Amino acid sequence: MAKQLDYHTIRAMFERFHAAEPEPKGELEHVNVYTLVVAVALSAQATDAGVNKATRTLFKVADTPQKMLDLGLEGLTEHIKTIGLFRQKAKNVMKLSQILVDEYGGEVPNSRAALQSLPGVGRKTANVVLNMWWGMPTQAVDTHIFRVGNRTGICPGKDVNAVERAIEDNIPADFQHHAHHWLILHGRYTCKARKPACGTCLIRDLCPFEDKTL
Repeated sequence: MAKQLDYHTIRAMFERFHAAEPEPKGELEHVNVYTLVVAVALSAQATDAGVNKATRTLFKVADTPQKMLDLGLEGLTEHIKTIGLFRQKAKNVMKLSQILVDEYGGEVPNSRAALQSLPGVGRKTANVVLNMWWGMPTQAVDTHIFRVGNRTGICPGKDVNAVERAIEDNIPADFQHHAHHWLILHGRYTCKARKPACGTCLIRDLCPFEDKTL
């Protein structure tokens, strides 16, 4: 774990991220806030590309909680059977869809507590939805952000909650909205787990990671 970087270094890093990608986007495909919730819930321990492949046809027939209930558990399972843990995920999607219909009039609530009360929706999923749909500066810490945060010293922490707090505390306010997207994309395509591409890294000269690759 690298030591916490100073404010000026972190600001310089995010100025470079912003210059390279001013409006970073999440890679999960969705057509409304409900399908975003479903896509993020399905993405646990799965790739965004794998989820997108399965949901392209699913969301054409079930883009609301009621349509998902009408599709039924077997119909949903058939659509997402290529995704890891698909049986449990299908049950969770059906349960959360029923709750949305019964308790929220088919609408997705915009509070973290309400979102986290839905089956299969944890803090990370709630934060993704609040950030991507409602523009809140919430931070969804996944394995990529955890790795990048600790390697670079941008937001070090022993667990995901500590890294989330470090992002909120250490990254300048004007970069908070897109912070988790920049960090995810950096971890996914540059600061990779086994072979980080340090040679093409935007922030190589600012990063204290000792095991830089050529």
